[in-house]
Amino acid sequence: MNQELYYMFVKLARVWIPDAEEVWKSAALTKNYEDGDGSLQLALEDGTNLEHKLDPKTKNLPYLRNPDILVGENDLTALSYLHEPAVLHNLKVRFIDSKLIYTYCGIVLVAINPYESLPIYGSDIINAYSGQNMGDMDPHIFAVAEEAYKQMARDERNQSIIVSGESGAGKTVSAKYAMRYFATVSGTTSEANVEQKVLASNPIMEAIGNAKTTRNDNSSRFGKYIEIGFDPRYRIIGANMRTYLLEKSRVVFQADEERNYHIFYQLCASAHLPELKDLRLGSANDFLYTRQGRSPVIEGVDDTKELSTTRHAFTLLGVNESYQMGLFQVLAAILHLGNVEVKDRDSDSSVIPPNNSHLTAFCELVGVSYQDMSHWLCHRKLRTATETYIKTVPRLQAVNSRDALAKHVYAKLFSWIVEHVNKALVTNIKQRSFIGVLDIYGFETFEINSFEQFCINYANEKLQQQFNMHVFKLEQEEYMREEIPWTLIDFYDNQPCINLIEAKMGVLDLLDEECKMPKGSDESWAQKLYNTHLKTCSLFQKPRLSNRAFIIQHFADKVEYQCEGFLEKNKDTVNEEQINVLKASKKFPLLVELFQDGEKAVSPTGQPQGAGGRTRLSVKPDKGRTSSREHKKTVGCQFRNSLQMLMDTLNATTPHYVRCIKPNDFKLAFSFDPMRAVQQLRACGVLETIRISAAGFPSRWTYQEFYSRYRVLMKQKDVLQDKRLTCRNVLEFLVQDQDKYQFGKTKIFFRAGQVAYLEKLRSDKLRVACVRIQKTIRCWLARKKFLRQRRSAITIQRFTRGFQARCLAKFMRRTSAATTIQKYQRMCVARRRYRQKQAAALAMQTILRAYMARQKYRALLRESKAVVIQKHARGLLARRRFKRCLRAIVYLQCCLRRMRARWELKKLKIEARSVEHFKKLNIGMENKIMQLQRRIDEQNNNHRATVDKLATLEAGHAADSERMRVEVTRLRGVEEDARNNANRANSLQGELERLKKELATTQKEKKTIEDWATKYRDEMEKMVSELKSQNGLLKSEKDDLNRMIQEQRQQMTEQMARAIAEETQQLETDLNEERSRYQNLLTEHLRLEEKHDDLKEEMALSSNTSRPGHRRTDSTHSSNESEYTYNSEYAEADEGSRVSEVDGGRAHMDSGRGMDTNLTLKLQKRLGELEQDKQQLRDELENKEELFQRARARDDVEHKKARGAELEYESLKRQELESENKKLKHNLAEMRQSLLGNQATGAGAPGSPAYKVLLDQLNSSSEELDVRKEEVLILRSQLVSQKEATHHKETMTEPTHHVVDVSKLKDTDEIKQAYVGLKDTNRLLESQLQAQRRSYDNETEGLRSELQNVKEENNRQQQLLAQNLQLPPEARIEASLQHEITRLTNENLDLMEQLEKQDKTIRKLKKQLKVYSKRIGEMGVGQTEGQTSPGQMVDEPVRAVSIPRREKDFQGMLEYKRQDELKLVKNLILELKPRGVAVNLIPGLPAYILFMCLRHADYVNDDEKVRTLLASTINCIKKILKKRGDDFETVSFWLANTCRFLHCLKQYSGDEVFMKHNSARQNEHCLSNFDLAEYRQVISDLAIQIYQQLIKCMENILQAMIVSGMLEHETIQGVSGVKPTGLRKRTSSIADEGMYTLESILRQLGAFHSTMCQHGTDPELIKQVVKQQFYIIGAVTLNNLLLRKDMCSWSKGMQIRYNVSQLEEWLRDKNLMACGAKETLEPLIQAAQLLQVKKKTDEDAEAICSMCHALTTAQIVKVLNLYTPVNEFEERVSVSFIRTIQTRLRGRCESPQLLMDTKVIYPVTFPFNPSALALETIQIPSSLNLGFLVRV
Repeated sequence: MNQELYYMFVKLARVWIPDAEEVWKSAALTKNYEDGDGSLQLALEDGTNLEHKLDPKTKNLPYLRNPDILVGENDLTALSYLHEPAVLHNLKVRFIDSKLIYTYCGIVLVAINPYESLPIYGSDIINAYSGQNMGDMDPHIFAVAEEAYKQMARDERNQSIIVSGESGAGKTVSAKYAMRYFATVSGTTSEANVEQKVLASNPIMEAIGNAKTTRNDNSSRFGKYIEIGFDPRYRIIGANMRTYLLEKSRVVFQADEERNYHIFYQLCASAHLPELKDLRLGSANDFLYTRQGRSPVIEGVDDTKELSTTRHAFTLLGVNESYQMGLFQVLAAILHLGNVEVKDRDSDSSVIPPNNSHLTAFCELVGVSYQDMSHWLCHRKLRTATETYIKTVPRLQAVNSRDALAKHVYAKLFSWIVEHVNKALVTNIKQRSFIGVLDIYGFETFEINSFEQFCINYANEKLQQQFNMHVFKLEQEEYMREEIPWTLIDFYDNQPCINLIEAKMGVLDLLDEECKMPKGSDESWAQKLYNTHLKTCSLFQKPRLSNRAFIIQHFADKVEYQCEGFLEKNKDTVNEEQINVLKASKKFPLLVELFQDGEKAVSPTGQPQGAGGRTRLSVKPDKGRTSSREHKKTVGCQFRNSLQMLMDTLNATTPHYVRCIKPNDFKLAFSFDPMRAVQQLRACGVLETIRISAAGFPSRWTYQEFYSRYRVLMKQKDVLQDKRLTCRNVLEFLVQDQDKYQFGKTKIFFRAGQVAYLEKLRSDKLRVACVRIQKTIRCWLARKKFLRQRRSAITIQRFTRGFQARCLAKFMRRTSAATTIQKYQRMCVARRRYRQKQAAALAMQTILRAYMARQKYRALLRESKAVVIQKHARGLLARRRFKRCLRAIVYLQCCLRRMRARWELKKLKIEARSVEHFKKLNIGMENKIMQLQRRIDEQNNNHRATVDKLATLEAGHAADSERMRVEVTRLRGVEEDARNNANRANSLQGELERLKKELATTQKEKKTIEDWATKYRDEMEKMVSELKSQNGLLKSEKDDLNRMIQEQRQQMTEQMARAIAEETQQLETDLNEERSRYQNLLTEHLRLEEKHDDLKEEMALSSNTSRPGHRRTDSTHSSNESEYTYNSEYAEADEGSRVSEVDGGRAHMDSGRGMDTNLTLKLQKRLGELEQDKQQLRDELENKEELFQRARARDDVEHKKARGAELEYESLKRQELESENKKLKHNLAEMRQSLLGNQATGAGAPGSPAYKVLLDQLNSSSEELDVRKEEVLILRSQLVSQKEATHHKETMTEPTHHVVDVSKLKDTDEIKQAYVGLKDTNRLLESQLQAQRRSYDNETEGLRSELQNVKEENNRQQQLLAQNLQLPPEARIEASLQHEITRLTNENLDLMEQLEKQDKTIRKLKKQLKVYSKRIGEMGVGQTEGQTSPGQMVDEPVRAVSIPRREKDFQGMLEYKRQDELKLVKNLILELKPRGVAVNLIPGLPAYILFMCLRHADYVNDDEKVRTLLASTINCIKKILKKRGDDFETVSFWLANTCRFLHCLKQYSGDEVFMKHNSARQNEHCLSNFDLAEYRQVISDLAIQIYQQLIKCMENILQAMIVSGMLEHETIQGVSGVKPTGLRKRTSSIADEGMYTLESILRQLGAFHSTMCQHGTDPELIKQVVKQQFYIIGAVTLNNLLLRKDMCSWSKGMQIRYNVSQLEEWLRDKNLMACGAKETLEPLIQAAQLLQVKKKTDEDAEAICSMCHALTTAQIVKVLNLYTPVNEFEERVSVSFIRTIQTRLRGRCESPQLLMDTKVIYPVTFPFNPSALALETIQIPSSLNLGFLVRV
């Protein structure tokens, strides 16, 4: 035992010991192991102490456990200790704790079935793995598929993916995902649907080849190998499928809890469908072949829906409805055949009862005779050399014959379906390479193993041998490549087992030989096996208690096979006569087709189909039947041949291995059974891979990685410049045994366990360093604490002493104050005592003197009182009598009042008890209080009245007493007379006593009443106080309610404000979503347009090839022109050529339809996805069309009215002019007659009457002529040009000279001359009227031609509609949409033209009004002055109504000729280089030049020139972007110029919204004739497309930098540690040459920013671009972090946060912090924080939940699961903590998607950004070659 081993087995070292339940159990040493010890003292994880005995012979120590930092590795070969317990534990930790189902084991991908749907197979995951190296990402089936795809393209070698595992392990799903990956990344989704057909074959094969078993609900009961073919561009072009060993016995028998093939249950579940009524199916429990397993339903599976999926897949693969129904007929016939009941006739014969319903159904479904089928089910034909005879068979043989027929028919059906699937997947394109996916059964062992298990295990032996050889080969190549000493590794070779099975006299040979024997049986075959192999082969054994079984030692385990049924299954015989009956079916051609190729037994790919279980019966004539029987191959022979062909195929390809593991037998989600797992690991070869790797050098480090990891073990003097030499020196010092490592060219190779040894050394060194650091830090902390305590103590002392001094001063002040107080207090006491004594003396004197006076007074008073007593005694008798009477009266009153008071009290009590009273008290408490208050006041008033009454009674009593006194006085006189009347006195005395008693009684009653009144008063006061308190409570409640109302009002206000803010935010979100959807539609439209252009180019190329001389216009120009050209005449001119071109293309497509069918279907599918959006757009266009039609109709009516009024006005003018002309002629005739009549008399002399008449007429004529001339000039100014108007002005001013000279005419000649001039004037007027009439006729003719054009346009639209109806739906929608856009645009332009004409008419009418008003004013001035000539009056209106035109020297426009337009766009757009000439130009110069050319076209009112210029500009920009769209500078340059051109169209549109920032000169440059609002929208859409292309271009550039710069590069040196790597080489975090860094990303971002600024891109647009850039960086970085376990560590979190801070610093330097880019990095920032925060307690979980609001629950849990410590000092995240996080985040409403969508593009907006640059100041450089442009 070497030094390292002693060093590892020390106290607390952890080891693995065997365990019966858990296979391996972890334990720790409690004391060091010494050489020679016979046992180890261990402590289990549960605390139990254990003594582990060592084998006394071998002294083998238990396996060491790997360090914790290595547990959970992606690659099992990265483990330092490679053995079974380490592999098992690593898989368990990844599967249970981290929820990771994939793990590498060298070249093998181990996939554990989670029995749960995981969100790790979406398109985002596929995109994340596409293009990545296999070791750069976490293990995944997509990584294996990507590696195979990449090696196929790189090495030009065919690939194979071998997926194996036992039933229920997930083989089929893994193969399905691999094929889905190829279909997604091969790039054929836009051109063909081959990959969909490949995927569509899965549901078909699952329906007919998969079934439910006890281990798996969807177990594949056959093997298949799918070859996916690729063309030279590595796109899927087809596929081919081979099948192996279909389990035919399942058709007729199923064990408990199992099912038959899915297709039978799908048909039974869909028996209610109308098209399946004829099959006579029912429930699955009605048929023998589907009810034996007693489990007809799979939980969570809808068989009806599954049948629909299967039928859809059949349709997609080209199997039409009739063939599908034929297949279903055969399947239904098999079910009915199984229900055919066979009864015993006797011991050797059987019979089928007549009219058996199921046999009848079977015969009707397959179209055969009932009698023939029933006969041959119970009979068989025997042939001898001389004769043939028919023999009956017993019932058991008849049932077996029936079942054999069912199995044979199903096998034929299975082979037929496979053949047609292959036909559907085949292609005519030459295949360059292929990737094969092998989905084959894994090693199987059951309680009863038969022929199927034997074949399966035989196939696995062959595959395991191929696997071992491939692993050995890769190891050898690695060692030879690194040039290290190579010694052969001894690995298990299973060739002896294979020889036992397939060699001469092997198991298969003996089986075939026994099958040829006439009386061969399973027992005799078993005896032959025993005799042949039992003593010669150690791998063959015989069971102790059985003579009909044998045991073979396979590579995985021993398997006992039961010989029963081997011969029958190997022969695979079926009654030939039954087959002949089926072949004779004339009503069911599909059945005949199933059996017509039976004798060939060849698969569609050419190999024998032994796996499909084909019948071995010959269909040749009887004479050749014997020879065919001799050459018939057994199932075993065919399976051996097909397996050998498979192995040849695999050996000719590069294999990739996927081993599927079933974690438990109960299908529990994420439940791991170690015993079952280790069985499968042994069976699938994973442990053999580990053993081969462990035998060599499993751990490999590059020199740089080793140096970075173990730099801490080196001393400063050992570090050299040459890192290889440094590593060599350190290793030689640390590891003495040279055999433990080897130095390669680029790597260091270590034996198993050496990395763990180095890790322990590193950990010890780091631990010592940590202790020293802790010691130093603790010393520093203690000293800091001491100094802080010392400062605190000094401070406390200072404050304490100050406090004591203040207390002493306070005490002294208090003492002085107390002395003063005592002095004054004592003085006060003495003075008070003196005054008391003085007062006492005076009081005593006063009392004494008073006493003496009172004694004297009493003596005097006693004498006077005696007299008074006598007086009062007499009066007393009289008062007693009066009081007695009064007392009786008062008593009666009291009794009456008491009785009334009791009644009132009773009423009050009743009212008080009533509910209504309380309600009234509660309702009107304040009113009650007021009432009580009033009642108290009334009682007080009553009391006062009673007191007054009592006073009155006392006064009356006093008066009565006085009267009685008088009476007594009178009686005194009579006293003498009454003395004798003693009896009367006695009676009076008795009466007096009685009155006294009554008085006493009355007093008692009075006292009682007073007590009651007092009690009542107290009760009332108490009630009043209670009412007051209740009133106070009510007031407080009222205040509370008011306060609550105020709070609720405030809350409502806040809620309303919040709701308004949320609604606003929601509207903004909806707007952004709508904008994003619109821009996505633009992107999709652009993509389809480009695809359309490519297709047209391909069609043109093919047309040129087939038809020489045929040429085709530019596809980009034609396609863009159809969308963006709005000139109706231009469109009509090109319509014929485009239609003919489309017709020619359609004809060519029809001719090549056979070749482009897949392409057409794919285009139709892609177009169909946009059909709904296009329909919505179409509806919107229809609505706009209705609005436009209404507006047009309304404008037409108004225009007709205005035009009618104008024509009517002009006709009236003509009529007036004609009448005036006639009037003038009449006047001239009168003048001529007057002159002729008075010529002799001299009447023409001046002053004569005739002369005056003539002069007056001439004056009036001249005035009328002036008026008419003005009117004519006004009319002509509306119809003729400026030149003609000027000419007529000069002509019409000639008669004015005659008029001016009329006053000077002196003879008849001059009058004649005037008359002649007037006549010429009339003629001129007539000619002008005729010219006007002609112009009106021309205008009418123009309107008629316009109407005719409208009719022709209508007819053309109808023709286009008819043509569109003949197109496919997608093309029809596209064409209709384009036609509608063109038509609506033309209508809009026509409406704008009409509106402009109306505006001109209004302006001209206004000018006429001005002319008339001015002429009236001038006429008034002329009448006043009398000196104004008529000629001047004529000249002014001509200048007023002339048409205004631009000045000749107007700046800011560029003029070009029509033929120079192509040269303009070519020099300015197509040939302009952003890196060349454009660098020195004014930013946006091409946009300014194009706009100045557009302004000139607008100035000359040339609508066609405007349209063609805009269309050419748009088309050329698209063309240059299509040609150089991957050049960032080109895209950025034209994005800036397109936006500037858009801003110019807005700035100079004339809209007030866009003219706010213009100067006066710029406002003069506004467009005057055309409204280009719709073109602005088109150019905005173009800018959106350019922006999206810019984003894609940037993404392509940044994509390669992000992961390397943000994650892998070690920005902070020494923080990140490198963990040991396995065979799957991972990207190191050490900076290599050529590796991108964060600085590379920052430089690239700076280059992007400077380029956009140089091109003059709008600042707001730059912010949006930067925001998109940062989103891409954050999303890609986070996605890779979530898919890479090696990146989820504390140190990597620090690196990410540092990198993010550098990005933020870049934003600050560029003043872009407000653009929202930082917010896009928030998920990445929170993920980095999550890697660094504590992850232990509930408080930590709460902090994580509140911190990671930008991450989804799936992302948080994924990061926690992937968190991996780099050093031993870090701790893993516990499963309980992750569950706590999941529980706390359960209420979140979020998407379950794991990865961020890196394809998201934020909706872009183009805020208006006017330019301050004056157009007239722009100079055109000569370098642009635009000399043909003329400045106007």
